[in-house]
Amino acid sequence: MSPAIALAFLPLVVTLLVRYRHHFRLLLRTVLLRSFQDCLSGMRIEERAFSYVLTHALPGDPGHILTTLDHWSSHCEYLSHMGPVKGQILVRLVEEKAPACVLELGTYCGYSTLLIACALPPGGRLVTVERDPRTAAVAEKLIRLAGFDEHTVELIVGSSEEVIPRLRAQHQLSQADLVLLAHRPRYYLRYLQLLEAHALLPAAATVLADHVLFPGAPRFLQYAKSCGHYRCRLHHTGLPDFPAIKDGIAQLTYAGPG
Repeated sequence: MSPAIALAFLPLVVTLLVRYRHHFRLLLRTVLLRSFQDCLSGMRIEERAFSYVLTHALPGDPGHILTTLDHWSSHCEYLSHMGPVKGQILVRLVEEKAPACVLELGTYCGYSTLLIACALPPGGRLVTVERDPRTAAVAEKLIRLAGFDEHTVELIVGSSEEVIPRLRAQHQLSQADLVLLAHRPRYYLRYLQLLEAHALLPAAATVLADHVLFPGAPRFLQYAKSCGHYRCRLHHTGLPDFPAIKDGIAQLTYAGPG
């Protein structure tokens, strides 16, 4: 490429760098720096976060554990977790709905799991599903460190697509009053339709879906708005530590099969 052509593209490159500077910072922290730390430590980011929690958080205090994870994500390594702003929305909705049983698809490090467990009504139960065994092992330790036993929070290791059909028979979950989708947005529609097909959503059930704007779940949102079975509301937020990158939590209220 000649210098003249390179100079012609320079204003475009500068414009893109300025416009998407927050996305480039996110890419740097979540891909490049994380990969470097993985190689350097021989541990995954969730394992490094849990090591930090062990030395800085108070066992049996879920609130302090959550605050410690937020601090580590802001000041050490970006964790890609739900974060406190979305967390407040989640806690408010769980307290408002007072669900007897909650199903979480996508445990990850256990951050949102602790938020839900803290907000459950007396006698409430949370079933959370994580497909990656190594990540699930970290989440399990975090949940137990916070003081929640298997009767309150049950963690199932496996893909949601395989676990959903056997929830009733193998895990005594007949219906979920509230569902949190917090794994991979491109699979949200498939998971929702599986929940419908296996009659796991009672009328008036609440389905919450994280990351519906970034990276986005357009097919899921289109289905929820057009199928006639849901009332849909979008809670607009930003990413933790990157508020300029717009995201949102979708809140669906199930009207029944119709």
